[in-house]
Amino acid sequence: MTPEILEALQRLAMALAIGFLVGVERGWKQRDEEDGERVAGLRTFALSGLFGGVAGLSLPLAGPFFLAATTLAFAAAFIAFHLRDADPNNKSVTSVVTGLMVFGLGVYAALGSLVVAAAAAVAITAILAFKQTLHRWLASLSWPEIRSALLILAATFIALPILPDRPIDPWGAVNPRSLWLLTILLASATFGGYVALKALGPKSGLLVSALAGAVVSSTAVTVDLARRSKKGETPPRDAAAAATLAMVVSLTRVGIIGSALSAGIALRVWIPLGAAILVSLVFAAIVALADRGRKNEASQRALRNPLDIVSVGVFAALLVVLTIAAKLAAVWFGDMGLNAFAATAGLVDVDAVTLAVGSMEGLAPASAALAILIAAAANTAFKAGVAVATGGCGFALWFGAACLGALAAGAGGFAAAAIWT
Repeated sequence: MTPEILEALQRLAMALAIGFLVGVERGWKQRDEEDGERVAGLRTFALSGLFGGVAGLSLPLAGPFFLAATTLAFAAAFIAFHLRDADPNNKSVTSVVTGLMVFGLGVYAALGSLVVAAAAAVAITAILAFKQTLHRWLASLSWPEIRSALLILAATFIALPILPDRPIDPWGAVNPRSLWLLTILLASATFGGYVALKALGPKSGLLVSALAGAVVSSTAVTVDLARRSKKGETPPRDAAAAATLAMVVSLTRVGIIGSALSAGIALRVWIPLGAAILVSLVFAAIVALADRGRKNEASQRALRNPLDIVSVGVFAALLVVLTIAAKLAAVWFGDMGLNAFAATAGLVDVDAVTLAVGSMEGLAPASAALAILIAAAANTAFKAGVAVATGGCGFALWFGAACLGALAAGAGGFAAAAIWT
């Protein structure tokens, strides 16, 4: 058997499998109906997929006009039989669209990527299978939630691509696209936190959203938690525990990046970072479990705005100011200002400092590690300042204590590492 025939059989098998997969779901939904009463079931969809595969394979022999005529004939026949036998009380056209999709995927399986065809078939089947779940989810949405999601999508896919990806200020500090991207990350963290709170509850949702958001930006998570705590949407202790976990993720990421860039940096940064991470985890556990049995109905009632545009705008403005300040500090201090640069730039983005310092050629591992740790300490101190400035007394007290504990533990770890190494 030639390779061409094997490939043709494989593509026909995929086309048949696509129709069979969709047909199983459609047939199961109509399993209570008598034979002959189903408009389209397992056999119909399986044959539709196979028919599409045969039509696609015939393209090199019969030409595009034959494929177009076959497609139109199938669509007309499928729609006509569905209209004739469908329930008059059922206004859904899902089965018609599904049948046309199965035929189209059968054609694509014969001509295109089998992986893409299979993925599309699975997606179609999942959408059909989770009909009730999707309808319940849609019914639970509010207009502010939809509006917030649309704002984030517009900011990401409309505004972001048209912004210049180069510095526009005399100091080379303000890159509109980079700053806008960080602003989008904050907005996404805010919206993600709202969704998690609504879906999982005030405590579990808070912790899950903080951990997930911190992978992208722990500072954005901290700003969002401070805002929610001050507005009464989240208890201060719970918000502080979640912000502390976000800080743990950030410190862990700094250690991983630094270690990946240089083996000589690894030991020098992991001892202080490990001490800070351990203290932070203990603090978060104590705060989160201290009032485990407490119910907070007020926080559920206060959960209203899924995306605070004002807070996002303030953070964006603050980000611009800090970015310019960090760049100016580096320029003014010159070559002797590596640690000063790390301290100022770390306020904005500790990961960027870690990447910049860790990749500098000719820099001693001890000097690089010190700069990275200074940036991490500055970032932690900045988050504590955010807590005091925007989070209210309760959040500022608990999260500020966590930051001080992490800084003290890190300083002790740094002293121990200096003796050890």
